[in-house]
Order: sequence, then C-alpha cells, then structure tokens
Amino acid sequence: MAMGIDDVRGYSENYNMGSAARANHVAANAAVKNGVIKAATSYEGTRELTHDFSIELKQGSITDQQRSGRCWMFASLNTLRYELMHRWKLEDFEFSETYLFFWDKFEKSNAYLENVLATLDEPTDSRTFETINAYPADDGGWWQMFVNLVNKYGLVPKSAYPESQNSKDSDAFTQYLTTKLHQFAIQLRDHHENGMAMSELRESKKRYMEDIYRICAISLGEPPAKFDWRARVKDGDDDKNDESENKSGSGKNSKDSKNNATSDAEAEKSKENAEKSEQGEPGIDERKQIVEHGITPLDFYHKYVPVDVNDFVTLCNNPMRSRPFYTHFQLKYSTNVAETGNLDFTNVPIDVLRKAAVDQVKAGHPIWFACDCMQYCVRDGGYFSKNAVRVDELFGTDFDIDKANGLEYGDYPSNHAMTITGVNLDENGKPNRWKIENSWGKSTGTDGYYVADGEWFDQFVTEVIIRKEFLDDRTLKASQSEPVVLDPWQTISARSD
Repeated sequence: MAMGIDDVRGYSENYNMGSAARANHVAANAAVKNGVIKAATSYEGTRELTHDFSIELKQGSITDQQRSGRCWMFASLNTLRYELMHRWKLEDFEFSETYLFFWDKFEKSNAYLENVLATLDEPTDSRTFETINAYPADDGGWWQMFVNLVNKYGLVPKSAYPESQNSKDSDAFTQYLTTKLHQFAIQLRDHHENGMAMSELRESKKRYMEDIYRICAISLGEPPAKFDWRARVKDGDDDKNDESENKSGSGKNSKDSKNNATSDAEAEKSKENAEKSEQGEPGIDERKQIVEHGITPLDFYHKYVPVDVNDFVTLCNNPMRSRPFYTHFQLKYSTNVAETGNLDFTNVPIDVLRKAAVDQVKAGHPIWFACDCMQYCVRDGGYFSKNAVRVDELFGTDFDIDKANGLEYGDYPSNHAMTITGVNLDENGKPNRWKIENSWGKSTGTDGYYVADGEWFDQFVTEVIIRKEFLDDRTLKASQSEPVVLDPWQTISARSD
C-alpha cells in the first residue's frame, strides 16, 4: 500500500504539536549542527565510565592502522608485542604490520585462485561463487588468518619493514590487485570451458602468481628475508638484561637460534663510554642491548615471542537458535593460506566467554576480540556504551534488538578487531568496565584507549581469542570436536575489517 500525502501531513502535524514540538526542535538543532552521535552523547553516561580499572596491563605506544582495513592484524600484533616487551624488558616495541600485510595479500590471492579452480563448474551467479568472488584480496581478516601467516612467514620488527603509502592507504593497491585477480579468474574459467586439463590450469595459476608478487612488491616493497635488529632493555633488571643480551629466548615458543649478541669490541666501547661519562663527558645510553645480525623472520618469531600462536581457541557468542552452544563450526572457503584449514569457531554462552576473558586478563595476558564498533561509540572520549549514546532519547524511540536477531538480520556485524588490556571488577567480581586498546592512533578515544561497559561487551562482542589454559573442560572439548561445516555466507560472527 502506498504512503499517502495525507499520512505524511499527519506525521508533520504530530511532530510539531504541543510539548513534543519543543523536544523535537531542540533535538533537531543539536543533530543537524553536530551529527547524531554528538547530539546523543550523554554527559551522565560518559561520566559513569571512568578510565580506571582494577586490573590493567601496561602496553606499548598506541598504533595506527590509518586508512586501511588491517585492524585484525594490528590487534593480533598488539597482543604479541605485549608478551615480547615484558619477556625481554623493553620500554616499547612494534612489529611490522606491513610485513604481514604483504604476505596476506599474496596468500589471499593464491587462495582465491584456488577457490576459483575448486568451483569451475559453479555458475557465476551462484551464491557460492558470488561469495568467493566478492572480496578476493581485501584488507579484512581474523585471528586465525594471522596465525596462518605467522606460522609460514614469521614476524619482523617495524624497523625492518616500515609502513608505506600503500599500507597506510590501501584502496588503490587493493582495487587493482582485485581487478587483476578477477581477470585471472575469467581466464581460468574460460580455459576450463575450452577443455584445458586441471594440471595445465594449475600451471597457469602458478604463472599468474608471479604477476601478483610483482604488484605486491611494487606497492609495498619486497619483504626482508633476513634483517638486523637492536633493542635496549629497561634499567633495573640486570639478571634479565644479561639473559636477553647473551642467550636464546627461554619462553614458551623459543627455539634454538644463533644470537649475534653484543661483540667484545662493543662491550669494550661501552666500558670506555662509561668512563667518559664519569669524567663529565656527555651522557651515553649505557643500557644493555639485544643485537641480532641477519636473523630470519621465522627465527625472530620463535626466539623472541614467548607464546605459541597455535595455543589459542576462537570463542564466539552467537545465540541464534541455528547456532547451538558448545558446537564447533567451520566456514567453507574462508582461509587466507590455501594449504591451511578453514576458519573455525567454538560457540559458547556469553557467561562462559566473559569468564574466560576475565581469567586471561587477570593472569596478565591481553585479548584479541571482534565486535560491532559502530554501535554506541563515542570516538572523541573513547566510550562504548548505550548509556553514553542515548539515541533513544534523541529520537524518542527505542532501538532494542537482542543479540540473536541483531546477528541474524545483519545489524550487529563484527566489523572491527581490537585488544582488551584491562578490566574493572565490581564488589562481586563481575566485570563492569573493559579497557580497550584501539589501532586508530592517539587522536581518538583517550590517548587511543577506549572503555566499554559490561552491557555493551555482552551485546556487541562476538568473538574473543583465548589461551587454552583458560578454557573450562566442556569448552575445550567442544573446540576439539568434529566441526559443523557452514557455507561461506552463513553467519557465525562476520567480516572483521
């Protein structure tokens, strides 16, 4: 039934009638001038969300993904750099996000072409092929994609492979990489239609990947196969400093690796500098150093990162009836590295997910998580809270959708990944505030950090990455069970861009 002009006239009359008119006009003045979020921001709600926490992890400098969709990568690396910094007593540290960005683009391209080869007889307008073809090499991703890359390529410090214009602003690079991949997909499907054997198609794909490598290398620069690294340790812990300088890492993930530590000549020079300093000459930084020459990215990861990225489980909270709890799910065509398994998730009730998160932070470990960051977010002050963004008061209507329906109808997609670095527990031990490290630079939030209240966490956080040691027996058993395989468009969480 069409909307009549008389109906519209009636709506306008009600909008401008009586006491409602004043409220509507005040709200319109605020929203038109300042935007919906600023107009709806409640000073009472934000005042309740103090940026102090009973448990807080000391992290390094705030990172900035800039104009790219690498949040999942930044959040992943932020969880690991915390462990590295505290294991080796560093004041600050940042991994190279560009290094993994290069290999993610390269590997996603290969995985896409493999998916094309696996679906050669699918119509191009089938739901399966449309899903595969939609984002062949976009920026977004998940923790397990990060794990795939680290296992294959290792990690490097930012100094060894810094940011480039195309990593900071990836649109043009991604656009033309995507076009080239679509061109290759067309060629593969045409060759198949003309009777080319699979072995020949794979040879063609192998040649195509040389063009992909060249596009990535021209856009980002070639990643290092080996590199040098030097870091100064903090003062005040000489025993640990000596171990850092002269021995291989003894953390959970360390393996034998040659450490080209400080040479005798450097030690003698350090002694001379100390003597000069005592004689009143300009002060020289005498902190002990970790020095590496010609180390590989895989050796760097195994030696200096004291955790194994494979010792984590992806927990989801999706209360849709079609996604039963304590079930292990796997998503078809979802990996970024062709030879690895597809993404998998263990769905659990929110109280189970919440407890695991609290236990991990209490034990001194940050948490990667995915959420809908667009919901009830005040960027300026750094708040995630329904009480902080009172759009219900601004518009005079509620926006209540429960989590199950929000996921099923696509209103609560996981569109961002961040890192939990603290929690505040009330008198009953229940979390009422979470400290969140973002990757949008220091100009947003409070010096780059956000605070989320407990209600927001429960409703809009869909996924957390938990160390196996913090899982209860039932959840751990579920995570190791045979997965229920879902089609690539079926909802567990959603894209994390």
